[in-house]
Amino acid sequence: MKFLLVILFQTVGLAAIAQTQKVLVYHPEADAKADIQKAEELAKKENKNILIQIGGNWCSWCLAFNNLTNTDTAIHNYLNKNYEIVHLNYSKENKNLPILAELGYPQRFGFPVFVVLDKNGHRLNTENSSYLETGDGKVGHDPKKVFAFLKDWSPEAINPATYTEKQ
Repeated sequence: MKFLLVILFQTVGLAAIAQTQKVLVYHPEADAKADIQKAEELAKKENKNILIQIGGNWCSWCLAFNNLTNTDTAIHNYLNKNYEIVHLNYSKENKNLPILAELGYPQRFGFPVFVVLDKNGHRLNTENSSYLETGDGKVGHDPKKVFAFLKDWSPEAINPATYTEKQ
């Protein structure tokens, strides 16, 4: 009986610890350049674009966007089909300024900010996330606006063959 009580208390204790620990979306220690290079390799193999989500764990808007893209099934599936995703950290621990300079200083728009690259790593768009917000004053992004943004910069949307007349 004592053994069962010990197991029970350990289980409850571990569950309590797990609930107090945050899930980190952005990792200050990550090598952003290597993460982008890896995403390029995968994007080339799978004919995808790359979506770089720039922000930090300190940013409620950044975490809200990440939550939306992981809980809205249509957005989540579309992202996985069309994009390799990189979470690029910007925080006091690591601002990743050299990479942000290479990306055209997207931090000028605030956070989160999104940079879309083609499969070869060429920048296609930098998106100010305020254009994707719900507009109701609450922290969050409008799923319709986010989905439209993702469609507008998908591999199909930027493929010239998409726009040639079929005879």
